[in-house]
Amino acid sequence: MTDSLVSIITPVYNASRFLEQAAQSVFEQSYANWEWILVDDCSTDNSWGILQELEKKENRIEIYKNSTNLKSGITRNFAIKQAAGRFIAFLDSDDIWHKDKLKTQIKFMLDNSYYFSHTSFGYLDEQGNKIKSTFHVSPVVDYQHLLKCTEIGCLTAIYDAGEIGKFYMSEHARKQDYALWLSILKSGINSYGLDIELAYYRQVKNSATSKKHKLILKHISFLKETQGFSTIKALYYTMYWMLNGFVRYIIK
Repeated sequence: MTDSLVSIITPVYNASRFLEQAAQSVFEQSYANWEWILVDDCSTDNSWGILQELEKKENRIEIYKNSTNLKSGITRNFAIKQAAGRFIAFLDSDDIWHKDKLKTQIKFMLDNSYYFSHTSFGYLDEQGNKIKSTFHVSPVVDYQHLLKCTEIGCLTAIYDAGEIGKFYMSEHARKQDYALWLSILKSGINSYGLDIELAYYRQVKNSATSKKHKLILKHISFLKETQGFSTIKALYYTMYWMLNGFVRYIIK
């Protein structure tokens, strides 16, 4: 692996509305040692055409296209397998980064010998307007903490594959990133939170995260399947998840 190279992982599905904005936030990064791996998951809009144009403009971009729709977990895993960087970072196609995101976070990790980190983040609406307040992260997140509060935003997470090896997402239809964070934390590696707003999560109407009230039973099943929990134990942690989700998406 190339020392301090950051591999940015992005699955793409019908993202033509926001993809160029995400790209601009990557191109403007003050940290230049990155590669960006984007995998189109059989989009039906112009996403693939946009990816082809981006690849022509920037030689640090690699693009791939799935032959069938595989969903984001498997798609991200394919990208992780292609990654040559020491650090693995994640950016979804409708989210954006602050220009100093990589520079600040990689320094934070290297200075402190942290192998896994995440940052605070803000929220945008579909038009790119800032909404709600900043989601502030805790200084340290361990396995038990994350089971109760899913505070690691996928758009903020970076792990040091050079030190801990590559970790992959689950193949579940949803929460693949959550399963990945849990697997890293369960191995005994904590994630360290940098309380600076360095990324911006776009809340899109009718997205999975905008319908959390419909996902309670699925969350229980997810914990049983991925963590081996009993129904009672899964329900216990789901109650915490519901409470923190209410605070995160409704009150704030």
